[in-house]
Amino acid sequence: MGLALAGAAILVLAVLLPNRAEAQFGLRGGPLGVARFAVGHVIGLSRLRHARMGVRGGRTRSAALRSQDPRGAERGQPANPYILRAALTAQAALSGWHGGRRPQGWWRHPDGSYGWVGPVFWPFAHDDLTTAIIFGDATSLSLYGYGDIYAAIFAPYAATELAAYTAPQGRRARKVPSVENVCDVSDTGGLPVDRIIAAAQPNELQRTALDELATAWTTARDTIRASCPAQAPAAAAERIGLMQARLEAMIKATDTVAPPLAKFVDLLDDRQKTKLDALAKERGAALASGQQKNPQAASACQADPRYDEQVQRQYEQLVQQQWPADDIAATLRLDDTARARLDVLQDTALRTMQTLSACPTKPAATPQARLAAVKARLETMLQAVKGVGDALDDFEADLSDEQKTGFEAMGPKRGT
Repeated sequence: MGLALAGAAILVLAVLLPNRAEAQFGLRGGPLGVARFAVGHVIGLSRLRHARMGVRGGRTRSAALRSQDPRGAERGQPANPYILRAALTAQAALSGWHGGRRPQGWWRHPDGSYGWVGPVFWPFAHDDLTTAIIFGDATSLSLYGYGDIYAAIFAPYAATELAAYTAPQGRRARKVPSVENVCDVSDTGGLPVDRIIAAAQPNELQRTALDELATAWTTARDTIRASCPAQAPAAAAERIGLMQARLEAMIKATDTVAPPLAKFVDLLDDRQKTKLDALAKERGAALASGQQKNPQAASACQADPRYDEQVQRQYEQLVQQQWPADDIAATLRLDDTARARLDVLQDTALRTMQTLSACPTKPAATPQARLAAVKARLETMLQAVKGVGDALDDFEADLSDEQKTGFEAMGPKRGT
């Protein structure tokens, strides 16, 4: 009962306070509008607030970009990696959007970062794998889901804005990072070998196995980096295809590191395994400490309306209202068959909210188990993306070129 009331209260706030949401979070005109505002308050309230502070801090943002290290420091002082990550991706994501005039974008993740940065899907992909597998923190990974699929269908960028990321020219070249720069900057260096050595104190045989694991981790990074687009995807089908390619690369990366990870861990004795697992426990303790200071964040996932069936239906109705189905049907002058296919596309996309929960599960006890959980999550998301891709292909199959052009224009139009 309490859960339902908590979820319902969030929905009531979302419905009754749209103007406040727009003013505070820059969501005015965004296609998810109130619904994204609700999700932002349901998940990671504390991290969202701190991320927004980092995004607004121009000096911190510039330092992160100059150092090309989201874990770097400002004037020698330790910096919160979540703040710098959010600042980095926010500047890169927004620099080409409407000339950078908007301070925030509707496709932002609840932690302040972005799943789409220009034509790049899932920056920090390699870093997210490392954090989830070694440190047991799948928070950032869990935020990828429905919102990113929606942003692939209704891109926030116009074609000219996307082009700026692949071929920046003139004065804007100093402001808009290239695709290559976005992919390079979001690489944080691979396996934390030094921390693993300090924790487990491996012997010579174990150290050799660790070196093999580090090499595999680098190979996995290169696999993911190779999936970065060489040019901006111009159509929704291409963006969905890019999502599939990135997810497949991440899954391949987990397969690459699985054997050497198992080999290294199996060589450790019980004491060393305990020391290695302590890295994840330290990370978890740090996150728990932050939640204790912010009780709202600690209960965010427990209060997620998707965990209550009745409120879930209300939530879906709220999000469904944000879908521009009627606008698309009117603008493209769809016949009954095309409108039915559009409804299937909408329903398929909305179902991904049920299969891709934004609340991370409790981390498994061992690195191998955490890797298996990460791979399972990625495979679930890949299947969801493929399902949306099939529905999108069916919808566009009989559209004229003029109708397809009109459909692509819906995204940038709704972001103004």
